[in-house]
Amino acid sequence: MTAGRRRAEVAGVALPLAGARARALGDSLALRVAAERLRALGCAVTAPGGPPPSGAPAGWIGLTALPFAPDGPLPGCAVSWSGPVGVPMEGERDVQAACGIEHVHGRASGGPRPLGVDYASVCAGVLCSLAVTASALALVRGGRSLSATTSVAQAALLSLTQYAAAATAPGAGPDFGDPPPGDRRTPPFRAADGVLFEVETLDAEAWRDLWTRLGADPGAAAAGWLPFQRRFATATCHLPAALGDTVAALDYAQVRAAAERSGVSVVPVRSADTPPDPAPDSPWRLRGLTPGSPGHALPPLGPHVHAPLSGIRVLEATTRVQGPLAGHLLGLLGARVLRVEPPGGDPMRGVPPMAGPYSARFLALNRGKRAVEADLKSERGRRTALDLAASAHVFLHNWPPGRAERLGLAPDDLAAGRPSLVHAHTGGWADALPDPQPLGTDYLVQAHSGVAALVNGPGEPPAPSLMTITDVLGGIIGAEGAVAALLAHARTGAGVRAETALVDAARLLREAAPPRGPSADRSAGAAVTTDLAAMAADPAFATAFDTDGAAYARAPWTFAPAASGPSEEPR
Repeated sequence: MTAGRRRAEVAGVALPLAGARARALGDSLALRVAAERLRALGCAVTAPGGPPPSGAPAGWIGLTALPFAPDGPLPGCAVSWSGPVGVPMEGERDVQAACGIEHVHGRASGGPRPLGVDYASVCAGVLCSLAVTASALALVRGGRSLSATTSVAQAALLSLTQYAAAATAPGAGPDFGDPPPGDRRTPPFRAADGVLFEVETLDAEAWRDLWTRLGADPGAAAAGWLPFQRRFATATCHLPAALGDTVAALDYAQVRAAAERSGVSVVPVRSADTPPDPAPDSPWRLRGLTPGSPGHALPPLGPHVHAPLSGIRVLEATTRVQGPLAGHLLGLLGARVLRVEPPGGDPMRGVPPMAGPYSARFLALNRGKRAVEADLKSERGRRTALDLAASAHVFLHNWPPGRAERLGLAPDDLAAGRPSLVHAHTGGWADALPDPQPLGTDYLVQAHSGVAALVNGPGEPPAPSLMTITDVLGGIIGAEGAVAALLAHARTGAGVRAETALVDAARLLREAAPPRGPSADRSAGAAVTTDLAAMAADPAFATAFDTDGAAYARAPWTFAPAASGPSEEPR
């Protein structure tokens, strides 16, 4: 345990669960991750050993002391493998097979294959920690004690909700398949001097300029843009072989120089043995921003409310996956989320396949949110954002470094209207790389962190999974950071900032990676799902999906009044 985790505060803010105690029963990876996350929040967690309780085969963790709560039952969370899914599962491998992870991860190579990391278990562990922290926040706000349940299967389905929505949208055609003749799955690319590297740009003109500078066939570059752009949505990327041949004749330094002139990011694929980037003192980089402001207390909870964030108002300015998912999870916990979108709305609303008037993928992460349009580059749009922030409890954004300051919407700018505002930023690199940083996107982070060398298993070449694994886990961590900051604010009245990043998700996956070979949580008895639409229509999955034009994963937890004593596990 690091010195930062032993302290009662970090960066000028009290650790949200300082003084709390908890007990953990079981030894699954999900439970170990949850326990470590709660320790990082200041909670003393004991694990006396022994089997998990019968109602929580993947483990149970519950608070046994909470100094800022009234006497009575205290929150806990039970973790199972299958949860509401009617398919027997007994380990990570079963979950990856039955819930579609093997299918989506394997799309790029032509057939299902397991991730080389226990991804669903890690996600479930963070969801468990998030549930306990949110339940502690509910107690601080005068609500009743809540007991949560989650499962590794629900974490897996949450990670695939965009893919399931796209597969089940009306009229959705296949968005992946066998590569055309002469094509191959790239990137990563390999240069003439042996350097394996990832490429990233969100700009079609920059893509074309790069390949022009490298001397590639213009037709091949043009044909490669669409599959390259869509790989985040399809988990495939079949590019013309001529592009790989072009870079194979050049040294990496030549490619990098051309990329810098074109405004394209390139990052070497590092090995699993590469030392990880230093971890921050707090996994969420919590820090206090303003002194306590008693006049801006969080709204109280009524005695019959089962949603721990009910009454919390979140102002969200995010795009793509990580940020919207963080806001989506806050909404599933009961918060009211208002999105600020550019004039005309978020462009992702119109990306096929459609479920009614909006993109199925967009709705997978944003349904239930309200939206307001504002041009934040204009004085009027900036004033709209400032006014909305003045009545919010959380401001969530995923802007690149420096944009908040350029827009006049940095913490200091917002403090005048709302000194106690919680600022939650979900980014790419945080403090892991110096400026100027590459684009902070999923596949670049997988490459840099060494995760790309783990996901395909031993004996296979390192390559990022085209399933957006750090985006999703980063979104869960972002929601966890926002709730941790809310709890710190609730205890002190201070404004608090939480900053999380995709590199934090990658670090957690590396820390939790099993030794080469099967881990203890990797049973392999479940059948492999190869059709997400059929999975969503299967009666065994009926209680795990909502269907409204397309199928979307339901909230990954349930909350109910805690009926047992603080140290009693579920029967």
